[in-house]
Amino acid sequence: MRKIIILAFTLALIVSCNSKNGKDENNVVLTDTIASNEKNEPADSISVYEGTLPCADCEGIETILKINIVDNKFELSSTYKGKQPEKNFKGRGNINTERGLEKDPDGTIYILNWDKPEKDQVYYGYYSKNPEKLYLLDRNKKMIKSKLNYFLELNE
Repeated sequence: MRKIIILAFTLALIVSCNSKNGKDENNVVLTDTIASNEKNEPADSISVYEGTLPCADCEGIETILKINIVDNKFELSSTYKGKQPEKNFKGRGNINTERGLEKDPDGTIYILNWDKPEKDQVYYGYYSKNPEKLYLLDRNKKMIKSKLNYFLELNE
């Protein structure tokens, strides 16, 4: 049952990315957007988190999340590994932050698509003592309790 819930949450994550067709032509636009922002913004304004999230019916979801804290924008790229053909999804949107993650009042929660309906929002968060590890959160903005790794790591 937990795998079904996790799969449903992952699918909601992908649907929320507003990917129109998943074709490679979208990749160019997204990459160019971040690249142009990198030229205009200080280097520390864009954080890139990477990792492989669990997948119920594949080898894992290779995920890259780029956060531009100056413009409050994000780009999310997900590739389902071990599928033939591999499925790639890309999306971008607006991001907002909230203070406090579980018992850490100084932790941070990122709300992807915060300006969309709640069903389209995705939550990631980090603890103040370890901002290099960004956790995928559940619909209640809580840590996903599992032995599997639901986190991305800061790529410096």
